[in-house]
Amino acid sequence: MREIYYNSTRGLNENFTASEAILQGIAGDGGLFVPNNIPFINEEELKECKHMNFKQLSLYISKKFFTDFDENELKKCIDMAYEHKFESEDIAPLNKEGNVFYLELFHGPTLAFKDIALCLLPHLMKAAAKKQNLRKDIVILTATSGDTGKAALEGFSDVEGTKVVVFFPEEGVSNIQKKQMITQTGTNVKVVGIKGNFDDAQREVKRIFNDVEFKKELEKKSYMFSSANSINIGRLIPQIVYYFHGYMELLRKGEIKFGEKINFAVPTGNFGNILAAYYSKKMGLPINRLLCASNENKVLYDFLNTGIYDAEREFLVTISPSMDILISSNLERLIYDISGRDAGIVKDLMDDLSKRGKYKISEHMKNEMKIFYGGFASDEETRQSIREVFNKYKYLMDTHTSVSYSVYKKYLRDTDDNTKTIIVSTASPFKFTRSVMGTLDDKYNSKDDFQLIEVMSKVAELKIPKPIEKLSKCKIQHSTVCEINQMESEVEKFLK
Repeated sequence: MREIYYNSTRGLNENFTASEAILQGIAGDGGLFVPNNIPFINEEELKECKHMNFKQLSLYISKKFFTDFDENELKKCIDMAYEHKFESEDIAPLNKEGNVFYLELFHGPTLAFKDIALCLLPHLMKAAAKKQNLRKDIVILTATSGDTGKAALEGFSDVEGTKVVVFFPEEGVSNIQKKQMITQTGTNVKVVGIKGNFDDAQREVKRIFNDVEFKKELEKKSYMFSSANSINIGRLIPQIVYYFHGYMELLRKGEIKFGEKINFAVPTGNFGNILAAYYSKKMGLPINRLLCASNENKVLYDFLNTGIYDAEREFLVTISPSMDILISSNLERLIYDISGRDAGIVKDLMDDLSKRGKYKISEHMKNEMKIFYGGFASDEETRQSIREVFNKYKYLMDTHTSVSYSVYKKYLRDTDDNTKTIIVSTASPFKFTRSVMGTLDDKYNSKDDFQLIEVMSKVAELKIPKPIEKLSKCKIQHSTVCEINQMESEVEKFLK
């Protein structure tokens, strides 16, 4: 098998192994790690995937990218990640409602798609640390728009040799998302609300990562930084698995023939989830179009349609908060690819973004993005889609999935494409009870988020997921709120 090495999108060319890249999280020059080669799966190999369950597919894909791990190491990590942690035996079941397919990625411990990668990442990190003879504690430093934070906390809680610090926008997540985070137990975890939005938190986390003096101080105390965001290649690669799984499920159900192309509609904020789909296409998965679905913070929609990335705009708080993002970090990996892997171009564009809040790509690069269809949905359109699908099929979508469905409807209007499409369903409606139930009927607006858990269960005839059953009674463990410029000192206090 061909060895895969990892280098920075911005030019630092050190040929890191997978275990080194996973531990480091972000490259030393501020760029993101990318594989020096995207492994291709030929037709015969692809046929074999039809007979693999989710865990077997996970091993198959992981072996392609994490080539310095042996098969037994990866198998052990995958077994620990997925054994008895998901309420669905399929891990990611595919449901059909009408002519639309929903790939449900929310049956894990925190009810969001991040679980699929973040149940695996701690075990990969632990194995990587052992492989590298690391004698330092790994400090996971993460900004979250709502879902990554809880999934990281859940995954790394009480994992030996790690500490976890999560920053979230105090006013920018749902009440249930917030309660999930601030009630997290574990001797190695710290949760901090910030007076700002996700972009503020993400920007400051990146600055802390690149603070040379601060890192030197931490090294003296035997700490090193890493990340649980999808900027970490160990977070991104496991997300490829569910695109292969979704395709194979369509094959197994007799909905498509082998080799038939399909579309994926992906609700998109930080661009990691849809980038994993793009990598799947490059690996040989028969994908026709990727529908990039944005909410009213439509910076990606504008970029895909104009080639201009402009983050200098009003930040909007919407009913799909996990997508309330103006700086989509993983887009840098796509830029690297469509530029012909030209790190100089990437660095110049990222410098423009940092200095001016915007950048423009060339016409050639824009033409390289034709696989993507960019669309967005307003809050009202999101609500309309929730009502429409529930009234027709008694199927209840969360707000983020509804954004994806709304964009899919626009795609059908804009094109004559009748390709079978999978809506990537990224979160349980139980995480956003107020927005979802208030959409179905105004009478629910008088109840709080936690009262609406039981109401949602009865109205939609859904079983209340175990991770959320007793959430309202969980004791608050974390109450710190800070200004943006106090984030580094909060990390320092925690590590003392």
